[in-house]
Amino acid sequence: MSPPTVRVCALYPELMSIYADRGNLLLLERRCAWRGIGFALAGAGLGEAIDPDAHDLFYLGGGQDRDQVLCAHDLVATKGEALHAAAARGALVLAVCGGLQLLGHSYRLGDEDVPGVGLVDLHTVRGDGERLIGNVAIEVQLPGLDGPRVLAGFENHGGRTHLDAGEQPLGRVLRGHGNTGDGGAEGVRRHSVIGTYLHGPLLPKNAWFADWLVATAIGVEPGTLMPLDDRLEDAAHAAARRAAGL
Repeated sequence: MSPPTVRVCALYPELMSIYADRGNLLLLERRCAWRGIGFALAGAGLGEAIDPDAHDLFYLGGGQDRDQVLCAHDLVATKGEALHAAAARGALVLAVCGGLQLLGHSYRLGDEDVPGVGLVDLHTVRGDGERLIGNVAIEVQLPGLDGPRVLAGFENHGGRTHLDAGEQPLGRVLRGHGNTGDGGAEGVRRHSVIGTYLHGPLLPKNAWFADWLVATAIGVEPGTLMPLDDRLEDAAHAAARRAAGL
């Protein structure tokens, strides 16, 4: 039997991948390679359609406001229907920072309502106050794991993201601001659709979460993945936790 392959589609990789978030894809590729798991990476830019059945994970990072507005309109027009179909069949969608904002219904940016793809019920408004910046740690509970885990990273966003009634956050804020600066919620998770403000980048600081994504993508339990020598990864995670005050 041939080894499984994790098929990843990076959405707007040239426009929506700031704050070193390309490192997320690099870490996924390396952890797959170290285990003998295949890794196939494709990109989809402006005007390019996507196949909802061709990928196990769709990744959308963050970008500058001008680029985010361009991608928002294109996401709805050329990729929205396919993303909904992919999520409906259980494909993973991971959105970081600006990507989180585009998962919802709209992003109020000045006098403009930037459309979202509507995979989850949330809306974002550019706040009048200071940007929410700093190290952050959240507690999350994910299927297949034997209890809550900590995600640690960095947040830098002017938008305040509000989850509609019935929508669940990705995690509970332990340190940092989260979606709105109050309320204790960070990110969003609806089944296989996950959004978070944590970057800088996210996965190299939280290798356990990268492994959860890999396991989910190939349809196995996280605990069945081949163990790796994670001394450096564990040190990176511990440093991110300390930076956040844990």
